[in-house]
Amino acid sequence: LRSCSPGRARRTNASRRACLVARFGDIYAQERLDAETLLRTYISDTEMVQRIIYIAAVESFRAAKMAHRQFKIHVRQTLSVGHSGPELLEDKVLDFIVQHEDLYDVQTTVNEVICSMNTNPKISVSPEIDFIVIRTLIEELCRVAFSMQTLVPPLDISFGFDGELFSESKYHRDADSDFTAALVAYHVWPALMENDLVLMKGWAVTKR
Repeated sequence: LRSCSPGRARRTNASRRACLVARFGDIYAQERLDAETLLRTYISDTEMVQRIIYIAAVESFRAAKMAHRQFKIHVRQTLSVGHSGPELLEDKVLDFIVQHEDLYDVQTTVNEVICSMNTNPKISVSPEIDFIVIRTLIEELCRVAFSMQTLVPPLDISFGFDGELFSESKYHRDADSDFTAALVAYHVWPALMENDLVLMKGWAVTKR
């Protein structure tokens, strides 16, 4: 194991949090649009394209959080063998993960996300379409989701469902919405959350 400085992760928590929140916003503004452009070359249905991107975001966070949990267990088991000193083991584990995020096998997580998307019943596209075309979006989401798990408290995204009551505090209405409708027809982008606090609104389409 490479050496690490216990306590550093907590000392840098605020600055890392700010950078990750900003990065999540950048992904929405850039990688999401790039992915939408790529998918439109294969799929003419705008709603399906937006659904695919939303599902990619949700699955990326789910898979990255699972990868982080497994990585953390492995690090804790390794560090506990020779643990001594006044610092808490959990602090040492957190510091190690923050300083060695390059050890995160993001490509395996990306492959898991694509496999999950291929069997998602809400996605109805030609079997010839390979979601590897939006690999860049998925990879960036997995990286930021993994890093967000090292924050105290960790950040997550909202998990919406079709037909839920539209929340002004959690979502913006997409341009395709019926602005008088009260229910969400489908989601375009998830909200970024810290516990129950909305840090960045997501986007949804409302229709009657």
